[in-house]
Amino acid sequence: MKIVSSFMRKKGKHVRRRKVVSKPLPSGNHLRVIFDSGRIRRRVQELARQINRDYAGKTVHVVGILGNCFLFMADLVRLLRPTVVCHFVKAEMHDQPSGDSSVREIVFTPRVDVADKDILLVEGIVQTGVTLDHLVQMMLAQKARSVRTALLIEKTDERKVDVPTDYVGFKTTSKFLVGYGLGYQEKYRNLPSVAALAN
Repeated sequence: MKIVSSFMRKKGKHVRRRKVVSKPLPSGNHLRVIFDSGRIRRRVQELARQINRDYAGKTVHVVGILGNCFLFMADLVRLLRPTVVCHFVKAEMHDQPSGDSSVREIVFTPRVDVADKDILLVEGIVQTGVTLDHLVQMMLAQKARSVRTALLIEKTDERKVDVPTDYVGFKTTSKFLVGYGLGYQEKYRNLPSVAALAN
């Protein structure tokens, strides 16, 4: 079965991180720390300084892409000095039969009014870049004044789309990352560090 991408818009939907004390990782799990909590804290502070300079005197609409972003975004926005308005969207994939092929839709809910606004998209991890690129292009088409991206982690070996990455915490090729908001089967999101989950 051939899989193709098709992006559409549906009614009501869009289609087409303070001091952190490190805690030991849970025993019995095959986890290896990649970025510890102290390193993450320092990097988030560095990103916040860059964002504060770039958005000085502006209102920034921070749009978090659920669910990997939530700890990163919470720590980041508390360090921002411009006026901040927070929004959240969730991306869902739907494969719809279309003859002998399947059409994949990317659906974003809820709708965010971005017209004439400066948008900062916040994502926990970017791999292929397809979903993030679609959201960027969609917001630009809806007349956002500007759209920039802030990523905790960029997986450099899995990129399929050349999506802009304006503020990047870390770049890595490590597989199966969990912690600091990143989850596997909805587990490990509460860990203070980012770790690699072994098979």
